[in-house]
Amino acid sequence: MTDEAGDVEPQARPGLTPNLQGALWMLASALGFTVMTTLIKFLGSDYPAALQTFYRQAAGFAVLLPVILRRGRAAYRTTRPGILFFRSSAGTIALILSFYAFQKMPLADANALSFTRTLWLVPLAAIVVRETVGPLRIGAAIVGFLGVLLMIRPGAQGFDVGLPALAMLAASFLFALTITGMKVMTRDHSPTVLLVWAMTLGLIFSIPGAVLTWRWPEPLDLALLCAMGVMGTVTQACYIKGMQVGDAAAMAPIDYTRLVFSAAAGFLLFHEVPTAWTMAGAGVVVASTLFITWREQRLSRRP
Repeated sequence: MTDEAGDVEPQARPGLTPNLQGALWMLASALGFTVMTTLIKFLGSDYPAALQTFYRQAAGFAVLLPVILRRGRAAYRTTRPGILFFRSSAGTIALILSFYAFQKMPLADANALSFTRTLWLVPLAAIVVRETVGPLRIGAAIVGFLGVLLMIRPGAQGFDVGLPALAMLAASFLFALTITGMKVMTRDHSPTVLLVWAMTLGLIFSIPGAVLTWRWPEPLDLALLCAMGVMGTVTQACYIKGMQVGDAAAMAPIDYTRLVFSAAAGFLLFHEVPTAWTMAGAGVVVASTLFITWREQRLSRRP
């Protein structure tokens, strides 16, 4: 069954409730994200973040190429190319910064900081989308950022944040900008058109960074880089599917299983042990973002 834009509408499988089916998609997304970030970190010593971003975008474009060929010009039909260019440029920079953070930080720490994108959405919703932001949402965002301070706690010589943590916080802000832009564009654009534009422009914008950091990969490394890129696209598709099928407030907690998976991968493969400060700060961030998601869901159901 398709909608007017030609996108496939989600349907629950017989015997599975929509929330259960969505939960399985979200678990698949969390596992895929862990595999992708593990490959990012594993390959990071030889392949800079800008080069890995190019492979990520190239793989995503390759996956969407059959859709582009089938739809032709309709895949790129838009009335507001300026916003699409802005979203893709911000998204490409965010990918480079986040890949750098995953390479340099423990996986659990980087994942915990990545969840701050939900917190950034609160002020952006008020400023960009002109949404009414109440005191509860503002308070939850402030509490969440206090959780960030727990994770990047003052060091012995003062605040010792480090470039990787700052890179992930900046990436989360830029990702929040792209999500805000998507909210504006979905009013008159189908999700497929937005995804095609994002992958196409993302590939183009990632070329300069790849050229500056280029090195010819070994055959095994090339296979791993391609796998990393494909996993990024699969992860995104599973996340979107899970959110479409299930209730957003019920799906959000499942996305935080990424913290568990990443902590396990970091410990088993890279001998990383999350600190008590990281886990405490991550708990505060998770609680505040869950509250914001729950609050958004309740408001969206009001007539």
